[in-house]
Amino acid sequence: MAVGPELIERFKDRRICVVGDVIADIYIYGRPHKLSREAPVVVIRYEEERICPGSAGNTINNLQSLGAQVFPVGCVGRDEAGDRLLEHFSACGNVDLGGFVRHEGRTVTKTRILAGDTHTSKQQVIRVDREMEAPLAPSLRTELRKRLGEIAPRVDAIVLSDYEYGLIDREMRAQARAMAREKIVVGDSRYNLRELKGITLITPNEAEAYALSGLGPDRNVEEVGRRIMAFMEVQALLVTRGNRGMALFQKDGDVSHIPISGGDEIADVTGAGDTVAAAVTLALASGADFSTASRIANYAAGIVVKKRGTAVVTIDELREVIEENGSVDT
Repeated sequence: MAVGPELIERFKDRRICVVGDVIADIYIYGRPHKLSREAPVVVIRYEEERICPGSAGNTINNLQSLGAQVFPVGCVGRDEAGDRLLEHFSACGNVDLGGFVRHEGRTVTKTRILAGDTHTSKQQVIRVDREMEAPLAPSLRTELRKRLGEIAPRVDAIVLSDYEYGLIDREMRAQARAMAREKIVVGDSRYNLRELKGITLITPNEAEAYALSGLGPDRNVEEVGRRIMAFMEVQALLVTRGNRGMALFQKDGDVSHIPISGGDEIADVTGAGDTVAAAVTLALASGADFSTASRIANYAAGIVVKKRGTAVVTIDELREVIEENGSVDT
């Protein structure tokens, strides 16, 4: 199958549900000012601050940037960070907020402080994480499963974005596995991939794939992939390998090694896995086969790692890269 303009244009008609941990990535930028008299540290003079969706929020953000209609199922706190995330999604115009639930706790945040002079790239100095104070209430979990059940019949595909903050529990994973009998369901999970047995596709990075397989670092990625395919009962496995590209394993035994797109000049890998999950799901929902969808995701990842911070790829950027490289023939 070849990627032409027709496939990319179908992105705008697709309806994708994202289930997962939505967090706030906060970036504080400043300039090194002086050494502190209180401790042997540099004082940073504040310049600006910005907030953007992270984790599952970044998957949502990438999907809407690629033109899809997005239906998130998630929760944020009744706090400033939660307000700003929902304001961001509301302003997008193609994100339906009906699947969001507010809770009384705080929104999970990752605050990164970056410093550098005016004519240099700012580097991350420290990151401060603020996590939820308590597990989600059973009543809230029930409400989330209800909203997923209401949204699922209206979408073309579902992405599970599990960052281990507790939203995707055993019951929700079972619900998603059942939906995979009729829907495309793609799983992106840090630690619970084994419990996603039977869905359509999983997208671990190389470290996560090795951990899932149980094999040691002396084994090659093909052995790892074949081992996973033998017990996970998925239709395909896409392993992201950093500057070594990707490896795609399919149920029929086919294995494809996809070279890195755009060279190995990487500015920031933050959120690249979210971009991969978004792009491969959207391509599958638009009619691409696994090989074509994986190559589209590879192009998308190659674009986003050249940007600093939690970034997204646009449909125009993706179209331009495909045109530069020629159609994706499989």
